Amino acid sequence: MKLHVKLALANAADEEFCGAGLLQLLEGIAAHGSIQRAARDMDLSYVKALKILNRLERELGETLLVRHKGGAARGHTELTPFARRFMRDFAALRQRVRRAADAAYKGFHKRYGRKPE
Repeated sequence: MKLHVKLALANAADEEFCGAGLLQLLEGIAAHGSIQRAARDMDLSYVKALKILNRLERELGETLLVRHKGGAARGHTELTPFARRFMRDFAALRQRVRRAADAAYKGFHKRYGRKPE
């Protein structure tokens, strides 16, 4: 038996707007300099990725991306310093929550986990 923990940020209406997938999308943009490439790597459409990113910017009230026009040859997208800080801090939060959940789960698993035969 294992424990799976999902962490997501939600707005005041309890609608989730940021989780592990969005962090992966931002990491892909940072690595490739391209929303389209990051979306493709996740099997997302470009339009869906844009909607997700625009919603995150709206919910956070901050700009996450700087888009440089220039077509396929010269155009690219980069993360703002705010976006890089947000990614780092959200990843750290996920780690802290994971460690706390694992610690809390130990006693539960000891009591209810399958005993070796």
